Amino acid sequence: MMAKRVLDVAVAAPMLVMTAPVLIVVMLAIRATSAGPAIFSQIRVGQDGILFACHKLRTMHKETPSLPTHEASASSVTAIGKALRATKIDELPQLWNVLKGEMSLVGPRPCLPTQTELIERRRELGVLALLPGITGLAQIKGIDMSEPALCAETDAAYVKESVSIGLDLKILLGTFHPHKRRGLSEGNLARPLRKT
Repeated sequence: MMAKRVLDVAVAAPMLVMTAPVLIVVMLAIRATSAGPAIFSQIRVGQDGILFACHKLRTMHKETPSLPTHEASASSVTAIGKALRATKIDELPQLWNVLKGEMSLVGPRPCLPTQTELIERRRELGVLALLPGITGLAQIKGIDMSEPALCAETDAAYVKESVSIGLDLKILLGTFHPHKRRGLSEGNLARPLRKT
């Protein structure tokens, strides 16, 4: 786990510095095009079930209820928010969560405390022992939290691979380069753990 933490800090710190100009421009654009703050903080479930404030660039209208992304209506997403989500730029503030030790670059995506089915299945499979990630195996395989059992089982498949630095690097590459995902759809990682 020490090597994973070293990788997190070694990548997150320079990325936060390098992307600071982009963040500033985007934050100004968010403020100029819709009411509300540019940074959106939401309570999520972290390692060992401990709650923490997860930061994102705001992509929804201010009055949108606190819901999982897959449950929010398309009309709740702002025009600029659609572009931010498509490019993953909205996740950049989570680099600060990584530096604080609340998240990792790679791990199970943090869910809301209200997503009890996902939380309980993750607890059963030992997934909550890990820090949540900005990206993860389930995300690059196209599995979201609308399928809580499958999401938790895919997260558990990542845990079963001993959370190797090599796997983390493959997942990071697959997040930004879809053609790099092929190797992650083969072997054990292609078969999530089934419910027992």
